[in-house]
Amino acid sequence: MELYEPIRLWMLELGLPPWADTLVAIIVLLLLAFVADRITRQGLLRFIRQVVLATPNQYDEALLDFRAVSRLAHVVPALVVYFGIEQIPGLAEGVVVVTRNVAAAYMIITVALAVAALLSAIDDVYEKLDPERARHKPIKGYLQLVKIILFIVAAILAIATLIDRSPLLLLSGLGAMTAVLMLVFKDTILSFVAAVQLSSHDMLRVGDWLEMPSLNADGDVIDIALHTVKVQNWDKTITTIPTWRLINEPFKNWRGMSESGGRRIRRALMIDQTSVHFLSDAERDSLGRFALLHDYLQRKTAELEAHNAALIASGKDPINVRRVTNLGTFRAYVAAYLRAHPKIHQGMTLMVRQLQPTPTGLPLEIYCFTNTTAWVEYEGIQADIFDHLYAIVGEFGLRIFQEPSGQDLRVWGQQAERATP
Repeated sequence: MELYEPIRLWMLELGLPPWADTLVAIIVLLLLAFVADRITRQGLLRFIRQVVLATPNQYDEALLDFRAVSRLAHVVPALVVYFGIEQIPGLAEGVVVVTRNVAAAYMIITVALAVAALLSAIDDVYEKLDPERARHKPIKGYLQLVKIILFIVAAILAIATLIDRSPLLLLSGLGAMTAVLMLVFKDTILSFVAAVQLSSHDMLRVGDWLEMPSLNADGDVIDIALHTVKVQNWDKTITTIPTWRLINEPFKNWRGMSESGGRRIRRALMIDQTSVHFLSDAERDSLGRFALLHDYLQRKTAELEAHNAALIASGKDPINVRRVTNLGTFRAYVAAYLRAHPKIHQGMTLMVRQLQPTPTGLPLEIYCFTNTTAWVEYEGIQADIFDHLYAIVGEFGLRIFQEPSGQDLRVWGQQAERATP
């Protein structure tokens, strides 16, 4: 405060009271703090910004984006107040101590905020340096835990500074508060343990398709943090899941399907069992015009003729001979159709099988994989396949089972009326 001495001497010459001297000194100190703040923020920060923007490395710009440097600049005016308050004439010692303590606590909190901004910048740089690794191994949860510890330490130091006591005195009292802290930070502790398990076992990544029916979550993971995991559902709503619940409750991750390159089709045609019969020679010859069945029918006919000839030669009753069914032929056609389909993955499981008959028909299940995992394209491929199968099943003399509708009852009633004499 040497700059203030000429002003003080001038005020003494004017004969002003002592409190005026104190008031003017406080105003001068505040002006010095304001000037220091402006010089730091507009001078030093502008220089740092120009240096950062001039470098070819774009990752250091995260320090500016998250205001790590600008937050730290607030320490300078606090330092001016901290060291200048002692030079104010006429102030009580208690006022000086309180002001210094408040300035010191402010500097502690400001430094903590600057370090927290630096951690956010580190996370941003980590995601930009290696996006793929950041998606598989996010560090956001760990950095959030460091921030929590940082703010706890800063709060302890700030409180100790304000009350002018040693931080060790406050820490000694934390033993009695352990149970309370465990209760308050229960979710944080559980979430941290869950985040470590999810990351170490590679159970979840940003971009994975997650399905968790218990929380109505079904969509893409868009963010993994310490306390929460955000899922954007297919209807564009956002479901926020506590991280610890992903360890305590089951969920389905569709990443394996996405990485495999194929997506499963598993649907059944419900065949009317009364439409199943042996093929006559005329029906077999008619079906032989299908290119997909030509080789099958030739091979099957030769196999059955050889088998039946051996039976007859051994004197067995003709009732024991084997014949081709329309259902078996249709099943062979569907399998050949899928093997020839350009959108079906030929390196994965492909089969057409019968399931247990039900009151609503005989399920003929198609089990195969498309060669794409894109949802819209997958649904189009599946629909095209079943459009074709529903349209061609009548060529085999088969019928699709369907519960009677109002139209069926109307037709039956008309037929009954015509049959009535």
